[in-house]
Amino acid sequence: MKDIGLKFFECPLEEKLQYACKSGSAASEGYGSRMLVKEDQIFDWRGYFDHHTLPLARRNPSRWPHHPPSYRETVEKYSEQMKLLAQRLLTVISESIGLPSSYIQEIIGEPYQNITISYYPPCPQPELTLGLQAHSDIGAITLLIQDEVGGLQVLKDGQWITVQPLPDAIVVNLGDQTQILTNGAYKSVEHRAIVNALRARLSVATFYDPSKQTRIYPAPELATKDCPPRYREVIYGDYLSAWYSKGPEGKRNIDRLAVDS
Repeated sequence: MKDIGLKFFECPLEEKLQYACKSGSAASEGYGSRMLVKEDQIFDWRGYFDHHTLPLARRNPSRWPHHPPSYRETVEKYSEQMKLLAQRLLTVISESIGLPSSYIQEIIGEPYQNITISYYPPCPQPELTLGLQAHSDIGAITLLIQDEVGGLQVLKDGQWITVQPLPDAIVVNLGDQTQILTNGAYKSVEHRAIVNALRARLSVATFYDPSKQTRIYPAPELATKDCPPRYREVIYGDYLSAWYSKGPEGKRNIDRLAVDS
């Protein structure tokens, strides 16, 4: 995946624009670039290609690059392997907190999977920008691979910690919906991407999310008299709309669902 992604982003701009996202449409499939300016600081210094891979009814490989020749087949195979890994991890999470092994998967139902290749070009003044602003992922679970350049940081105890890249490693980011379903036993991670002055960076994120109609709420087995529900029920589509309308900023989107908020 990293190889085909890099080959695509090395193509001339004219070729990349043949697969451009629809302008003005949130989360549309295809190629795009983003530079968000906020309070004189630049965020989202990156190009990206978003693939809609699951359910299969959403999948349209004709919208994906044809160069290199293995591009479309590679994405399809990768999609299946990441789906299986996400399901295995959600099974482990369910079992670890005393829920039936299939609990989280059954709540999520038929998963919606997007695969996003992000390319962060060298930035002449990296101290003035971010590759991707701080946020937590809105879905259930995200599986990330990154190249040797690195740049992923997670927030822990008020400090930004760099996740050092390891060869062939897959970084697991839990999303907001898993935090709600587990009543806070597992927490989504706030993270961001920094840029490099000299080298480009590439990463591939696979998002495993519920459908927009799915009701998300703390598991009743985890909501007791001693530990009442910490989050209000939400329809995932409403959560998604709020995220896109207000923007990703830390964990404010899940914080607003806290019972005591």
